[in-house]
Parts: sequence; C-alpha cells; structure tokens
Amino acid sequence: MSDAKKTIDFGFTEVPIDEKVKRVKGVFDSVAGNYDIMNDVMSMGIHRVWKRQTIDLSGVRPGDKVLDLAGGTGDLSKAFAKRVGKTGQVVLADINESMVRVGRDRLINEGIAGNVNYTITNGEFLAFPDNTFDIATIAFGLRNITNKDKALAELCRVLKPGGQLLVLEFSKVTNPAFAKLYDFYSFNILPKMGKIIADDEESYQYLAESIRMHPDQETLKQMMLDAGFDKAEYLNFTQGVVALHRGWKY
Repeated sequence: MSDAKKTIDFGFTEVPIDEKVKRVKGVFDSVAGNYDIMNDVMSMGIHRVWKRQTIDLSGVRPGDKVLDLAGGTGDLSKAFAKRVGKTGQVVLADINESMVRVGRDRLINEGIAGNVNYTITNGEFLAFPDNTFDIATIAFGLRNITNKDKALAELCRVLKPGGQLLVLEFSKVTNPAFAKLYDFYSFNILPKMGKIIADDEESYQYLAESIRMHPDQETLKQMMLDAGFDKAEYLNFTQGVVALHRGWKY
C-alpha cells in the first residue's frame, strides 16, 4: 500500500499519512504567537520545572554541541546556550517556521546570540552528519512526528559515541484517581482555555488527543532501544503526566 493510502492518527482522527505533517504545521502556525503564555497557564508553570530538570540531568558542559529538536520558542535552547558557553553550540531545529521565528526573536531579544543556530527541519530527515552532537533533546515534540521510529533512529545517528538523547514528553498517568481528574481537565478545561486565551479551541483539543495517542513509558523506552540506543531509561514527573526518557549511544 502506498503512503498516500495509509492512515495515521492525528489526535483521535485517522488521516492519510502524507497529510499529518501539514495538519501539525497548521496547529503550530495557529498557536505560535500564544505558545509560551498557554504553556504557563495550562501547566500552571510546572513545565518550567520539567524543563529545568531535563537540563540538569543532561550533564551538559561548556563546549558541548547540542541539538534541540522541535525546539519551538527556545526554552531549552536558551538554557543550553548559557551552559555550553562561547565554545559550545546549540542548534534550535523545528519543522515549523512560525515557531522557529518566534524562538529566534525571543532569544535575540533576551541577549542569547552567537552560539545558537536556527534551522527548519523534519525530525525524520535530519540534515546533519553522523556523530555531530554531544546531546540531543526533543521536548513535547515527538508525539507530533509522523514516523517516531525513524526520528529516534535519526537522533541516534547524529549523536556522537557517548552522546545522550533526552525526550521530554507527555505520558501515561500512573495514579488511576489522578488520571480521571487529568482526563477531565484535558478534555473539558484545556480546550476552553485555548479558546479564551488564544482564540483557538481546536488546536488544544488536538493537544489533549495527541497526548493520549502517544506511546506509554515502557513502549517508548523499547522504541529507543530498537532505534539503536544502547541504553534507555525514564523518569516520571508529576505522576506520569510527563516522562523524561534518556537514551545513550556508546
């Protein structure tokens, strides 16, 4: 069967596999201008804690070269740029031009320049040589990629031997009682917040649905091993609302 006839999830909807990239692009074109404020509101600021823990656990050092895939508005790139210093380099890469533009303008306005490069790229086809980066991250972006296995294999390819991948993503809540509250919030409150704050209910409905369609913790761990990582593990944050997966290439 050709790709044109195959289907894949776009939230709870099945779409032709070659349409998902276009639809995801449409979502992030729509939310780019309000992305940061919505992150703060919908997570009550906790996303900043999750990201700070990711940075701390990366072990990034001065002089390192870091790939921030699906880097969006640049939260991780900003923090990494400060830690790698003048001798290091951060590449903020995203498939969505609107998000890259917002991230670039934000970092420049905040005085982050000189050691951050920006590129528009599809995570399934990374335009970097083998063994380029010491660290790679993808935060809240893997679930939007059409072929996650291919993207993970590409991330493994571009890491140097000894390099580490960190995948920060929504995952499966571990507490059943909390899961019910989380579901109610996700499907009844979150889209309404998107409508009020960003005038975009549909995109945040997709967000809630895409989270439920993403592989759970153990499944993603095995996907990383299958993609070529020699070791993989994960940590749950906020009872599994988010998980940080870490993979090493030796």
